[in-house]
Amino acid sequence: MKFISWNVNGIRACVQKGFEVFFEEADADIFCIQESKMQEGQLALDLPGYHQYWNYAVKKGYSGTAIFTKQEPLSVAYGIGIEEHDQEGRVITLEFEEFYFITVYTPNSQNELKRLDYRMQWEQDFLAYLKQLEKTKPVVFCGDLNVAHKEIDLKNPKTNRKNAGFTDEERQKFTELLEAGFIDTFRYFYPDQEGIYSWWSYRFSARAKNAGWRIDYFCVSEALKERLEGARILTEVMGSDHCPIELTIQ
Repeated sequence: MKFISWNVNGIRACVQKGFEVFFEEADADIFCIQESKMQEGQLALDLPGYHQYWNYAVKKGYSGTAIFTKQEPLSVAYGIGIEEHDQEGRVITLEFEEFYFITVYTPNSQNELKRLDYRMQWEQDFLAYLKQLEKTKPVVFCGDLNVAHKEIDLKNPKTNRKNAGFTDEERQKFTELLEAGFIDTFRYFYPDQEGIYSWWSYRFSARAKNAGWRIDYFCVSEALKERLEGARILTEVMGSDHCPIELTIQ
């Protein structure tokens, strides 16, 4: 099975930049997006052969996620069941026979870390949600987690130490997530790979210089380790300030 995740930074803009061409070429079993930045009825995507599930933020033009899947899921859930967290369209969970599949767009801690406290609460609640699901069956989750875990995961670690996405607090929460029994699949296959990123600022020609961050992830329950086949970051695909990421499992 092939899964793809992409923070499209506005699906309507991304469609103008070739989203549907890439979608067709990718031919994923499950394809999900984050930061759709739209409301219901603002775009009709024609994706033959796929079931579509969208979660929109209450606030217009903000956040939002979607999953497109060839196989119809057994059940679909939106959000994590906590009202404070479920206003921004950040999570969709599909249940299949052998696993849960989740797309997530983790809240950004923002400039001057004004949302860091909220982010810490989110991390705690989201991990609890994952562990609750895991009691039933293994979990695959993916998306823009808004954290570069280790210094190897961004171009300029020293100058970013106290910036959103690379604070000690955010990195520690990701460590705790892995310690709770999840695998960062890209690092599973490429533990020492440097210079592969999934997001670049639109400023300072960051992408041309490859001054990026790896903040988009596929993570899986330990129980799925033996089924992992490959993980890739598709750095050549344009259309957003993020590039798509891919996971293949048996």
